[in-house]
Amino acid sequence: MPFFIYDSSFLLLIPAFILAVWAQFKVRSTYRKYVKIRSVQGITGAQAAKYILNQNGIHDVDVEPVSGELSDHYDPRKRVVRLSEKNYHGNSLAALTIAAHEVGHVIQHQNGYVPLQLRHSILPVTNFASWSAFPLFLIGFFMNSPLLINLGIIFFAAVVIFHFVTLPVEFNASSRAIKQLENNGMLVAQEVSGAKKVLNAAALTYVAAAAMALLQLIRLIILSRD
Repeated sequence: MPFFIYDSSFLLLIPAFILAVWAQFKVRSTYRKYVKIRSVQGITGAQAAKYILNQNGIHDVDVEPVSGELSDHYDPRKRVVRLSEKNYHGNSLAALTIAAHEVGHVIQHQNGYVPLQLRHSILPVTNFASWSAFPLFLIGFFMNSPLLINLGIIFFAAVVIFHFVTLPVEFNASSRAIKQLENNGMLVAQEVSGAKKVLNAAALTYVAAAAMALLQLIRLIILSRD
């Protein structure tokens, strides 16, 4: 949620905002480039996901299509990998790479990867904090209530922690994806660079979100001391 009190501290957010816009442009332009490039092996995203799951002895996770573009995700509660239809049915390099990334999260879950467990454990708190932090701060700011201001800052700090815990989770899933694709012969040597570009572009969006959250937290602290 944006916070629209304007003063000089608002300038803190400009670099993160620029990075966020650039990240969104980069991920979409990179995806749209590589979704047009057929993988050498001609494997669809769904086939790749199912094969990697089987190769890792994971037989209780389904793979299914979902509407939308770049709507791919792993749902640990329902134990299902959902791939956007272009990636589920498509045999592009982008489809292959994104499918492997989502299965990377499944492998993390299966192996008890600590940052993923931490992210799951703080998710309920983060969901509550994300919608309550700014209203609490805003009410406290205009009512001159240090208690509400500090509560807002504490709640938003939980959101910042969530964003920074997400970074190693996403980078690790991408690393696992490349390894799985190479080890299982789904990528040839000349495709590795393109696959990494798809993953790096996606990772940039998480970096931008973390930067924006951190600078927003710093701004709240500055405003609370004015």
